[in-house]
Amino acid sequence: MQKYSIFTLARNAANYHKGWGLAWRSPEPKSEYDIVIIGAGGHGLATAYYLAKRHNLTNVAVVEKGWLGGGNTGRNTTIIRSNYLQDESAAIYELSRSLYEGLAQELNYNVMFSPRGLFMLCMTEHELRGFKRHAHANRLSGIESRMVSAEEVKRKIPILNVSPTARYPLLGALYQPRGGTARHDAVAWGYARGADNLGVDILQNCAVTGITRRGGKVTGIDTVKGHIKAKKVAIVTAGSTTLLGDMAGLKLPIESVTLQACVSEPIKPVLDVVIMAGTVHGYMSQSDKGELVIGGGADEYNNYSQRGSFPAIEHTITSLAELFPIIRRLKMLRQWAGIVDMTGDRSPIIGKTDVDGLYLNCGWGTGGFKSIPGSGLVFADTIANDRPHPIAEPFGLNRFAEGRLIDESIAAGVAH
Repeated sequence: MQKYSIFTLARNAANYHKGWGLAWRSPEPKSEYDIVIIGAGGHGLATAYYLAKRHNLTNVAVVEKGWLGGGNTGRNTTIIRSNYLQDESAAIYELSRSLYEGLAQELNYNVMFSPRGLFMLCMTEHELRGFKRHAHANRLSGIESRMVSAEEVKRKIPILNVSPTARYPLLGALYQPRGGTARHDAVAWGYARGADNLGVDILQNCAVTGITRRGGKVTGIDTVKGHIKAKKVAIVTAGSTTLLGDMAGLKLPIESVTLQACVSEPIKPVLDVVIMAGTVHGYMSQSDKGELVIGGGADEYNNYSQRGSFPAIEHTITSLAELFPIIRRLKMLRQWAGIVDMTGDRSPIIGKTDVDGLYLNCGWGTGGFKSIPGSGLVFADTIANDRPHPIAEPFGLNRFAEGRLIDESIAAGVAH
């Protein structure tokens, strides 16, 4: 890696960084690739990186309709955890969490992973029983996660209102010590630079207009920059999966909805963990810049809007202001929304389709960011070997026809 002295950095800053190399290339599309990945978000870029790094497959293109990481990867709240209920979910999310631990070293890029700890608050007896079940399931899966008392939560989070007269008094929490956050943009940029260094082409502003087939086999894609032949095509486009599926003649069990979030004006450090509160439907952490990052549940109707709605934000803020009274006078700095693909069992779809050479990685719902490294690793293995990776196998599209649902509708917690 090229090194710079402080004088070199100062000189380049004065020259507006002229002469500095790009983090990744902007090549023109080739006429043909072995593998085309549609979607340059975290999952698509991670898949391309692991195809090149672990399987030596470098004649690969990642095609993106806009700019790299400009979709849901840049529109989330960066929570990372693996304390899911079902064994299948725990396996892939724990794989991802463990990969996040060493991702900065793997990519030589600071993704700002912060295993600060995550508390899922229990505020009803039903929730308390449910999270105790979670804790036992996590222990059997080898995941570090445990129940803690209300007193222990209060010691760790002094700003939390634990009054016994509260609308929903705190009864305890499910605690994952190694849960936390990372920098969403940096994850995409790190994987992009790593894939580019290995020879992968990243084609931005190259919207896909069609997926071509001959009989039961995929042959390539049509784009605004022309036709690109491909032996294999992978759809990794959260929020637009059904639209791409239609191009390939697939009808998918997915609904698309808006998920909103916001940040407050920056304040001094008051929260050094991640808080999730399912009963009142809100979650919160504090960024390195001092902003409180706040989110809640998905909108209640299907849509492809990235604007969101005021009632959803109002509901979330009202609930969290009751839990954390000190936030009541803060101003909202900015608000955003992303589009998430929801399956009926709130678990992803990873694997092959009935079209030869066409693969799907979608339906992560509100758990997409936390799953990026593990998703990319197992999906790359599936594409390279044309068979499901053992961890990905339960998440095949055929489970909906066979009734093998992986129900995480409750375990997702705050729809996240």
